Amino acid sequence: MRVIEVVAAVINRENGQILACRRAPGRTSAGLWEFPGGKVERSEDPREALIREIREELDTKIRIGLLVTRTTTRVGELQIDLACYRVEFDGVEPKESADHDELQWMFPSDLHHLDWALPDLPAVQLLAEDQPRP
Repeated sequence: MRVIEVVAAVINRENGQILACRRAPGRTSAGLWEFPGGKVERSEDPREALIREIREELDTKIRIGLLVTRTTTRVGELQIDLACYRVEFDGVEPKESADHDELQWMFPSDLHHLDWALPDLPAVQLLAEDQPRP
């Protein structure tokens, strides 16, 4: 089974809200929600990949913090190895995305209301448990 290494950004506002992004029509997993990020290229450092992916998707710079979780999820014939990192913007907060048709800021306890892509579900569960709504 083929394994794809993916990185994602758990981006928090000062009030505790987290950025969720919905995959645009015509994209893989269209209509499902995810944390922004993408595939790690061959011989690319995961943190460098995340910086690149956020620049490409959200046209902004970031500072990467601690690893939130790393899990492997089977999706069809693939194994998605997803590492989610805490991230802060090092620039302007994005209003749109190259890969997503909607961006939504949500409190961690409300994340479960969205229809998430399977690989993101373990991080959603962990965030909802660890950070209740203020």
